[in-house]
Amino acid sequence: MKFQTLTLTAICITILFSCSNQKTIELPLIQQNGYGHFNSGFGGISPNSEDENNPWRKTYLSVVGAPEDWAEIKYGDIETNIYQTVYQNYILGNITKERYEELQKSWDWEPDTLELSKEPLKCKIAFAIGKDSTGQLRMIVDKNNNLDFSDDESFIPFNYSPSEKINKDSIAVSNAINVTYERLINNKKQLVTVPLFIVYRSRYDMFMCNFLQYSVANFNGEKIAVCSDDFTNLSYKNPSIVLINDSIKDGEKISYEKLIAKNEFIEIKGEVFKNIGVNTNNNTLILEKIALPKNELYSTQIGFKSFPFEGNDFMSGTHISSQDLKGKYVLLDFWSVWCGPCRQEMPYLKEFYEKTDREKFEIIGVVGDSPSKALKEMIEKDSITWTQILSTDSNKIKETFGIQGYPTTFLVNPEGIIVAKDLFGEELEDRVLGLISE
Repeated sequence: MKFQTLTLTAICITILFSCSNQKTIELPLIQQNGYGHFNSGFGGISPNSEDENNPWRKTYLSVVGAPEDWAEIKYGDIETNIYQTVYQNYILGNITKERYEELQKSWDWEPDTLELSKEPLKCKIAFAIGKDSTGQLRMIVDKNNNLDFSDDESFIPFNYSPSEKINKDSIAVSNAINVTYERLINNKKQLVTVPLFIVYRSRYDMFMCNFLQYSVANFNGEKIAVCSDDFTNLSYKNPSIVLINDSIKDGEKISYEKLIAKNEFIEIKGEVFKNIGVNTNNNTLILEKIALPKNELYSTQIGFKSFPFEGNDFMSGTHISSQDLKGKYVLLDFWSVWCGPCRQEMPYLKEFYEKTDREKFEIIGVVGDSPSKALKEMIEKDSITWTQILSTDSNKIKETFGIQGYPTTFLVNPEGIIVAKDLFGEELEDRVLGLISE
């Protein structure tokens, strides 16, 4: 059954109505060192490629002063704001117009020239790795961003294993180094200092890092904490926010499912606000007051309506929409053919799917960033029987749900309300079987 035009019209009217009743609020941000109540992620860093055809080659930093007794030296740089890097290097002619437009499309990014600086900023931090005279792997970072390592001290990166039971906060604080970079604040170029934590995973010969800094805003007597992209950069392109109140204990970490992403909603003293994002130039968090009640809002948050969608089953071509699925529990499984954890989950999902009642429960796979040929081969090889919809430029399901990584799942109840996120394995089975048996 085709998605009803009437439903789409109703959604558009709802959106227009809510927009007409919104009030924009800009809250000044105060930067804080550490992770606060957030769990921290890591971003990978690696030496620069020596490939002459690498499209990033002209953006590499040129640094001097590396230790003379080091062997096997490799150079690289750490991004604080990849969007500023791309923008300024496009203006400088270091990135072609074709590459610039390609990045905008793949990142779903429209450059905001009011937040970006046409004048080049020192938004990258140079590093070098090598082996000293004893054969020990060492690293050196251009902490003051003067493109000269001779005034910096080398160190042995913290050897990190995710399986270790460590206090990541205290380890990070004790091993962090203070680095400087430039950012645009109130249309002026300013030098900023931030703690940087670098780790090394020897098993995979992999370096990772994060920035120990978040921001805080105050509103109506409440405190709102803001984190940029799981601490992996300082662009605040995808900020997560959370309300810090008396119910949260000192040192307590907020689970990912409770974080409020950009364009999601936060409730403050009985009122609902939309997280519009961070204006890094003005150094403010932007909220919009929403007139509609929570149960009439579409979001990817628990307790809100799941976004409507429609598409065609990849194998059969049969049209399917969220409207067709009303009345049963639905697991929306966003995945990609190159995602290792996604593929590991498939045998379990297959077994689970076969023992559930189709009248009560359905799985809809939404496949993003995947070539059709590889998807077809995987469906046939693994005998995947539930519906798979390829997210494309025409249906934009991945973009509608704001998917940033795979796998991502949403469990939707018969009324179309999201009741759980990111359930896998036994946790998924227990939750679904418990619900459909009620």
